[in-house]
Amino acid sequence: MRIDRRAAVLGSPVDHSLSPVLHNAAFAALGLTDWTYERIDCDEARLPGLVASMGPEWAGLSVTMPGKHAALTFAATATPRAVAVDAANTLIHRPDGSWHADCTDIDGVTGALVSAGGYARHPGATALVLGAGGTARAALAALVDLGVESATLVVRDPARAASAVTCADRLALPVAVQAWSTTDFAALASSSAVVINTAPAAAAAPLAAELAKAPCLLDVIYHPWPTPVAEAVMAAGGTLATGLDMLLHQAFAQVEHFTGLPAPRAPMRDALSAATGGMLPLPL
Repeated sequence: MRIDRRAAVLGSPVDHSLSPVLHNAAFAALGLTDWTYERIDCDEARLPGLVASMGPEWAGLSVTMPGKHAALTFAATATPRAVAVDAANTLIHRPDGSWHADCTDIDGVTGALVSAGGYARHPGATALVLGAGGTARAALAALVDLGVESATLVVRDPARAASAVTCADRLALPVAVQAWSTTDFAALASSSAVVINTAPAAAAAPLAAELAKAPCLLDVIYHPWPTPVAEAVMAAGGTLATGLDMLLHQAFAQVEHFTGLPAPRAPMRDALSAATGGMLPLPL
């Protein structure tokens, strides 16, 4: 007997999530008329019990904050990259009932930098990353995939960068940690092949002109848009990738994990563009 297939995004809060737009557009384009995707409010404490209760109709789950570490520790198996960044944004339901974890946030960063930021590999490339949280760890893994050979992490409190440094060690990526208050952002941005800002928009705003000296910049914030950093990059004629590009590109791999079919990239992009008023070009 055929059963309807289900998928969802787990997070708290989750009402703002655009993931249903992407996944339901994918299911429609793939002709999967018996598949649905929804939002479920779920924090890290409730995640293990909720996921354990899900039956065979569940194909997979997207996981947003604050449950990414809980998703990794719950899963029976995980990809090496999810283990390296100590977080999973994707849970795939296996036929035996177990759950497998991955971190497609890494694909989101690489896809955004290449497709929107125009980033191209070159020997000796270095990167600047603002912040050292979960998004920064995914960014470090993406930088390794893109051939970057070293990175500088700039944080307000270097003592709080331990998890990011551990992640870099797992990835064999040399990193230096610098304090926000003593960093020459203009010099560091202009000498880096790529800059990734994972800091809040208000924190990065005073540095917008300095960061805009980067040849390629990813600002993970996309709401409200445009951010001061994005405005500065566009005014300077620089290349810019955004968190909305990340959201799009991380969803491609999730769709493929859940359905076993190639992601219909153009229909997913078009649905996301329509849902956000066409505010960004979202190149593929």
